[in-house]
Amino acid sequence: MKPEDKARQNIDKMLLDAGWQLQDYENLNLGESLGIAVRYFQLKTGEADYLLFIDRKAAGAIEAKREGATLGGVDVQSDKYLIGLPDNIPAYQNPLPFAYESTGIETFFRDQRDPYPRSRRLFAFHKPETLQELLEQRDTLRAKLQNIPELITKGLRDCQIEAITQLEKSFYNNNPRALIQMASGGGKTYTAISFIYRLIKFANAKRILFLVDRRTLGKQTFKEFQQFTTPDDGRKFTSLYNVQLLTSNKIDTVSKVCITTIQRFYSMLKGDPEYDTDNEEHSTFEMPLFGAEPIEVSYNPEIPIETFDFIVTDECHRSIYNLWRQVLEYFDAFIIGLTATPSKQTIGFFNRNLVMEYPHERAVADGVNVAYEVYRIKTNITSHGGKVEAGYYIDRRDKLTRETLWEQLDEDLEYTSKELDRKVVVPDQIRTILKTFRDKLPIDIFPGRQEVPKTLIFAKDDSHAEDIVNIAREVFGKGNEFCRKITYRTTGEKPETLIASFRNSYYPRIAVTVDMISTGTDIRALECLIFMRNIRSAGYFEQMKGRGARVVTPTELQSVTPGAKVKDRFVIIDAIGVCESDKSDSKPLERKRHIAFDKLLNGVAMGDRTDDTISSLAGRLAMLNRKISDKEQDEISKNAEGKPLKELINKLLDALDPEKIIKKAKELFKTDRPDKEQVKNASKQIKDEACKQFDNPKLRNSIIEIKRKNEQIIDTTGIDTVIELGFDSQAKLKSQTYIDTFKKFIEDNKDELIALQIFYNKPYGQRKVTFEQIEQLADEMKKPPYDITYKHVWQAYRRLNKVTSKKPDAHKILTDIVSLVRFATEEIQTLEPFSDIEDKAFANWLDKQKIAGKQYTTEQIEWLTMIKDHITTNLTMEIDDFDLVPFYEKGGIVKAHRVFGEELPKLIEELNEALAA
Repeated sequence: MKPEDKARQNIDKMLLDAGWQLQDYENLNLGESLGIAVRYFQLKTGEADYLLFIDRKAAGAIEAKREGATLGGVDVQSDKYLIGLPDNIPAYQNPLPFAYESTGIETFFRDQRDPYPRSRRLFAFHKPETLQELLEQRDTLRAKLQNIPELITKGLRDCQIEAITQLEKSFYNNNPRALIQMASGGGKTYTAISFIYRLIKFANAKRILFLVDRRTLGKQTFKEFQQFTTPDDGRKFTSLYNVQLLTSNKIDTVSKVCITTIQRFYSMLKGDPEYDTDNEEHSTFEMPLFGAEPIEVSYNPEIPIETFDFIVTDECHRSIYNLWRQVLEYFDAFIIGLTATPSKQTIGFFNRNLVMEYPHERAVADGVNVAYEVYRIKTNITSHGGKVEAGYYIDRRDKLTRETLWEQLDEDLEYTSKELDRKVVVPDQIRTILKTFRDKLPIDIFPGRQEVPKTLIFAKDDSHAEDIVNIAREVFGKGNEFCRKITYRTTGEKPETLIASFRNSYYPRIAVTVDMISTGTDIRALECLIFMRNIRSAGYFEQMKGRGARVVTPTELQSVTPGAKVKDRFVIIDAIGVCESDKSDSKPLERKRHIAFDKLLNGVAMGDRTDDTISSLAGRLAMLNRKISDKEQDEISKNAEGKPLKELINKLLDALDPEKIIKKAKELFKTDRPDKEQVKNASKQIKDEACKQFDNPKLRNSIIEIKRKNEQIIDTTGIDTVIELGFDSQAKLKSQTYIDTFKKFIEDNKDELIALQIFYNKPYGQRKVTFEQIEQLADEMKKPPYDITYKHVWQAYRRLNKVTSKKPDAHKILTDIVSLVRFATEEIQTLEPFSDIEDKAFANWLDKQKIAGKQYTTEQIEWLTMIKDHITTNLTMEIDDFDLVPFYEKGGIVKAHRVFGEELPKLIEELNEALAA
């Protein structure tokens, strides 16, 4: 068969697969089908290989070329067909809108109605129904992408604004692929949902595919879509558009966004009716890169190439673009990559169109990430392996079943460090690392910290993880809840439940995983990563580090780690030498940890321009930036000629950025290829410019003084004794002033604030105050002319011996305002914490239940107590609240129904009434 004939045979099949009816000009019957491809059609300008008719009207043409022919320049021939239609033939427009060029192996397409018509490669032909839909639209997708309204920036970080703006510029220029690099914790998913919303609303995108690394991340992404509030409409994303998290191999026809893994989507393209969800649990970072055959994809008429207009690939690891790239290239769609760690191959796949670069160091400077430090624990066996001499007994353990048998060695057994925990397990090696971590934790790693920070340990495999968990519990002398394994082989609790507990609850303090929490999973309170496995991939290692880089508010941190104050860094415990090979793009900013801050700052002022000094100063300032108040920020800015601290930090980082240095060299020496000496001179100049800002002694002194204010010196040797006890008269006078101010606030605002209106205008039993109303009350108290908090008022009453409870003030909760208002308005005669009142009301309710003959089991009492505690802090209990902690950890709404049966709604109503504010 001639190459020309082979090409036409392939093209014919492709057209038939896409739903076109093939006809020869002599047997023309345009009424036979919606889409007709007529071969060898005679035009004014020559014979078209295929002329395409949709609903009896000409719409486009195909120029066929032999296999192996290059298609560059062939568009000149197809252009002739678009303008050569005989006058008596009906057409959608003249020239015809759609042009294809194809060899049967390679196919190009362009839409002449686009602002700047450009050929693009297709996997297959479009279906005739699709072209008909396109013809019915006033503007093409690419025309709409040139008229997207200005971005609403409220609620977006600077890096997110830049990413969306630059991406939309890329769309404007019709770039088919774009890559966004954003450090872990920078808000990639929120950024993606923001631009997806704009693409659907303003560009009328038909459907968008959102590819995730693992199924658990798909669930996390789906929740973020549900929680996203649209900036212009104010409604939730999912209230406006359907979002489908694929759990079956069928796309919902009404969905605007489909979330899935690339593994499942390949299965769908193959035509598989179902797909095992267990196959979606493994990260693509763990997939082989070299030596594996690329995935072959064939055309599936049930999922045509036009199914999606855009594809977003989250955490686009390089294996996707080796093994799986045909799945992405199957669709006629723009491709947007999101990653914290782009490899060279990734950047190449996206045609070097890196629209946004926001690395870890920049994120630290902006307060979006926290910096990290590396703490090395090196043991003899970890480094050199070991030896068991002949005659000694060893255990032989089946790695999967973990069945153990004794065996006496008849010859020496030597093993290398690489065989550790895979072929040979040395419990004391694991124990030594964990003991060292335990002992150094309050001394070196987190000085003064008495509780174990939230810690994630990376193990080599599931068996290794099991050993670490058991030894960790033993070393720390804690129970099962202290340390948990979270891998694909975890039994009992679901991995998702364990991850939720690790994220939101006090226990577990330590989680051990292989790769399940290595990418994407958001655990903000994580402060410590222990590597007990080596990582060869720079991208994967960077992803793992990203688990610790997330910022968290002091309140959120203290809710799971009460002993912590603020998360201003995280620590990598390197027990395997993973950081010693330079595989990671980002490095710790802090490189001179032993040098005092003031000496570091003054050293720069004296002319120290080494990379380590500049990097360390940037890291220290970034940590300070997370701690100081707005007033202190303004003071620094005032002494820095109006520049905020964040800008000073970024200038230091610019001085270390190779690309910035080369750019500077090009500008200074007016050359596109500066030599080493020119780059060196540019580096010196950019460093001098960055450090010059610290020449000002007022700036240095203000920074040093502010840092001192934000630090405490702890004297562990001083001994103190009580020499006087009781309040002085000045303190009593101040307390009375707080109380008088609070009473004036109530009197002035009783007609204005909803919560106070309820207190004054409703009978006692009918009062229903919400937590939001109480928050409003607390916020109004803080404003002038009152300038007080409910804690001030409570403490004032305590000083004057008006509070009956002996509980320490640390137990005060916002709902204590209810008690304060009642006492100040003389509705109650004694002032006691709201929790005490609720405890009594709950006890009275239980007594009444008992008198009425109702007995509750121990488990039911536990659940009732949790409901009581929730009402105490939130004023009411709703069915949806069973999705929250602590109910979620105990089984949520499903377990609650099992415990109480059909009585549950009535019980909640009764408790809300019995404990009503």
